[in-house]
Amino acid sequence: MTLRLRFPLSLLPLVAFVAASGCGARKPVKAVTPKIGQQQRGIASWYGYPYHGRRAASGEIYDMERFTAAHRNWAFNTWVRVYNLDNGRVTDVRITDRGPFVRGRIIDLSRAAARSVNMIGPGIARVRLEVIPPPPQPPASAPPSPTATQRFTVQIASFADRARAEAFYQSLQTRYSDARLSLSPSGRWRIFVGVFPSTTEADAFRRSFSAEFPDAFVLRLDDIT
Repeated sequence: MTLRLRFPLSLLPLVAFVAASGCGARKPVKAVTPKIGQQQRGIASWYGYPYHGRRAASGEIYDMERFTAAHRNWAFNTWVRVYNLDNGRVTDVRITDRGPFVRGRIIDLSRAAARSVNMIGPGIARVRLEVIPPPPQPPASAPPSPTATQRFTVQIASFADRARAEAFYQSLQTRYSDARLSLSPSGRWRIFVGVFPSTTEADAFRRSFSAEFPDAFVLRLDDIT
């Protein structure tokens, strides 16, 4: 005897959603190493929050103030020259992430790269991509002295408005005596808490309040300018 299961009509959309969710995961991307001079044309977009401070597909922590980008399948650490065909501006980026996942778009620029080619406002632009050699590395400096150590901190938040940043900073000082307020080169007011000898300790501190400050992330004190 064949046993037939019947679902109430009200549950059918839910069943369909679950089934679709189970097969909707993106397949791993097979990376290709493009040749120097290889080109592409299409639409570029850019991304910032909430991805800032999160781990990119390459394993690096995404920093929207560095000149990086996401590409669908070009190998990580590929250097790309981006020509904005709408205004003639040019910028160079390093591929560190995967995307964009919107049909018709070929690259997602970091906020810093997007700003340099004037596409923050429009959000997208017609571009031509050209694979270029990596930039020359600066001469190796002397190794750090045995007493030199790296230190880390946690960025809690950042604001474009100084008054809001100062009000938030003052509220934090009642909880964290080592809270600091700093103006970044991009013009944002950034609030940091803590000084730690390792990323492990800094990240443990960040996780302790991740529910309250989900966009907090760890960075080196040397990277704060």
